Amino acid sequence: MALGAGPDTKATRPQVEVVFVEPGKFTDIREDLYSSSEPSERMLQELREHLEHLGQSYLKPGQSLLVRIMDIDLAGEFEPWRGPDFDHIRILKDIYSPAITLEFRLTGADGKVLSEGKRELRELGYFMGMVLPTWDRLRFEKEMLRTWLRREFKGA
Repeated sequence: MALGAGPDTKATRPQVEVVFVEPGKFTDIREDLYSSSEPSERMLQELREHLEHLGQSYLKPGQSLLVRIMDIDLAGEFEPWRGPDFDHIRILKDIYSPAITLEFRLTGADGKVLSEGKRELRELGYFMGMVLPTWDRLRFEKEMLRTWLRREFKGA
C-alpha cells in the first residue's frame, strides 16, 4: 500500500443513480417557451449532479439509491401575452409552484430493498422564503429535492 493511502472505500461509498424517464414528455424543462420540445440537457444534468452529490450525504456506506424522475414542472411560467419579450422570460409567482414526480429505491449493501416508493413533490410556499443562491435558476427545485432527501432518508 502506498504511503498515505487508506483502505479502498469506493466499494462501500453510497451510490446515487438518477434516471430521467421520457424527459421529452416532462411538463416543462425547456430554456424558454419557443425552444424545441426537447428538454434542456444542461438543466437535467444540473439536477442529476445535485441529487447524486447531495444524496450521498443521507445514505450509509454501501447503500444505493435509484431515483427515477417521471416529471418536472419548474417554478414559474411563461406569460407571452404580456408582450413580445415575455415569451422567453419565466415569471415567478406563488401560483406557479415547482413540482417533481419521482420513484425511488433504496437498497442496502447486501442488495436488499430497504425502502421504495413514488413521491409527488410540490413546494406550494416556494415563493415565501429565501432560497440561496439567488442566481441559480433551479434553486427552488434543488431545495425541494434537498427537503425530500432530508425527510425521506434522515434515518437511512
